[in-house]
Amino acid sequence: MRNLVTAVTVVMTCLLTGTAVSACGTADERSADEILDDANDTMRGLKSVRIDMTTEATKGGTVTTRFATDLDDRCRSKVIWSEGGTLEQIRIGTTDYVRPDRKYLQKWNGDTSVRGDQKLWLKSPVDESKDREKGLASCERPFDSFGKATKGRTTRVDGRDALSVTVTDKADKGGTYTFYVATEGKPYLLKTVYEGTEYSTTTSFRDFDAPLDIQAPKAAEVLDKKGLTD
Repeated sequence: MRNLVTAVTVVMTCLLTGTAVSACGTADERSADEILDDANDTMRGLKSVRIDMTTEATKGGTVTTRFATDLDDRCRSKVIWSEGGTLEQIRIGTTDYVRPDRKYLQKWNGDTSVRGDQKLWLKSPVDESKDREKGLASCERPFDSFGKATKGRTTRVDGRDALSVTVTDKADKGGTYTFYVATEGKPYLLKTVYEGTEYSTTTSFRDFDAPLDIQAPKAAEVLDKKGLTD
């Protein structure tokens, strides 16, 4: 009888707390490194994913990115700066289509001659070596493990159970990464949070393997950079 009472008590504790404890038979015995490795393997195996990212500088200012990708050579992104400016990009194979708005051209490129709305996409060959300096995104994502990982607690991320893993890296003094890995179904990476001395970034992942409809802009909306330089 005592064993039955104990068993019932354990079950009720699991239901009420919603936490993974060893007595409930649901404790995750994997190490922090193993959890991240499983999550990265799962993410690398995806055919598509949507990524939402917000970066806030400690001195003020926010950059928001909306990104959809097949993790290969087809993706679309939109970057918005709180100080003003929007940059859109479509990458299909070896071709980029880029559309900065008027505020972006005026503030970040110093082009004060632009007065009206910018509706044209600039077409150019992909040059990944200059992606960063041009503010463009690569369709690929590495999903690699790094640093020293420590397993945290279970929590909820967008309505899904997740386990947190905190990572610190010697190469980033003062910076801390927290990864949230799904514990229901496949171990998707649901969210990452970076807290640094100069900025913080929250990245959310969703629509795993959902169909993507990424097409080139209409021909009438495209200005070919090659024609401008010939």
